[in-house]
Amino acid sequence: MKKIYQENKPFFTFLIKFFGTFGLLSILYKLYLSSYIGIEIDFFTKLVAKQSIWLIDWLNFPVSGFPSEKEAAVNVYMQNKVIGRVIEGCNAVAVMNLFVSFVIAFKGKLKTTLWFIFVGIVSIHVLNIFRIAFIIIGFYQFPQHEKLLHDIVFPLIIYGFVFILWIIWIKKYSDHAKSISK
Repeated sequence: MKKIYQENKPFFTFLIKFFGTFGLLSILYKLYLSSYIGIEIDFFTKLVAKQSIWLIDWLNFPVSGFPSEKEAAVNVYMQNKVIGRVIEGCNAVAVMNLFVSFVIAFKGKLKTTLWFIFVGIVSIHVLNIFRIAFIIIGFYQFPQHEKLLHDIVFPLIIYGFVFILWIIWIKKYSDHAKSISK
């Protein structure tokens, strides 16, 4: 077993760092969420909902949002009809945790790593605001395509973006990039 570990040490190191970071961030996030009781909406979800609604309004669509009386969600209304809802899973924190875990697992210089993580999280957040806004607009204009938009098109966009960030990280900034260029 030791021989297998030694022969594949970079792979096992990556797995340990990735799952260790992802596990720690997931635990911290669950602890954060546990401070919200019942149908109380957490801060990040409220922020994402508020910013998405602002963007939809800025794009000149009649929109408003109000906390749900039944669940921890912000209901999004257009023409006095609930078009969609923003729930905890919509805030992209889990996607950000995945992104951060990967970057840390493919280590680089500390300053570069922290900078890339910050820029990545901010860009994922901004993309997520646009994603939610366009999902809501899509639900409003093309209600027959809700499932396609929500379950396939928009997850592909956010996960595709994270994948591109990972490729940039590996090829340009990680210690692995330096070994490739030699």
